[in-house]
Amino acid sequence: MKFLTSRALLVLSWLCVLLLAAPALAQQKPAEDKSKRPSPPATVSAPNFTIEYSRPSMKGRKVMGGLVPYGQVWRTGANEATTFEAKQAVRINGQELPAGKYALFTIPGEQEWTIIFNKTANQWGAYDYKQDQDALRVKAKPTRTAQPVEQFTISTDPAGNVTMAWESTQGSFAVK
Repeated sequence: MKFLTSRALLVLSWLCVLLLAAPALAQQKPAEDKSKRPSPPATVSAPNFTIEYSRPSMKGRKVMGGLVPYGQVWRTGANEATTFEAKQAVRINGQELPAGKYALFTIPGEQEWTIIFNKTANQWGAYDYKQDQDALRVKAKPTRTAQPVEQFTISTDPAGNVTMAWESTQGSFAVK
């Protein structure tokens, strides 16, 4: 029997390694349990829209004008960008927004907030935010909450008013 050359032996060895490693490489990482995050996920639904977001907590921190700086684009929650999905065309504070899924960003200010519906729905935070992808921007007047809100909360009422509250500040916009 003729012995294999060292080159053929090397090729054969690599083939064996690849064949044995292929099943391990094909396995997918198990899905992360987002409910175990420090800022757990939440969903707000109404007949014509759904908002998915993560709920960070104050934990003794100064939020508005501190953790969330004034005048800068904020992901409106934690982790992935908050998403707003309109099942049909809607009017936000009187301005039309076509049906679709959007990233919901906020530029908070002491006297005025800018609420942004960005066409790039799936993004991490606001790190890759691009203003040229904005589908709509509306203004909102922030108000004081009756009592401190420890965990960031988005809520809606039967009339379609959406309220975002955290610390001692809240901002709202109307969805019709």
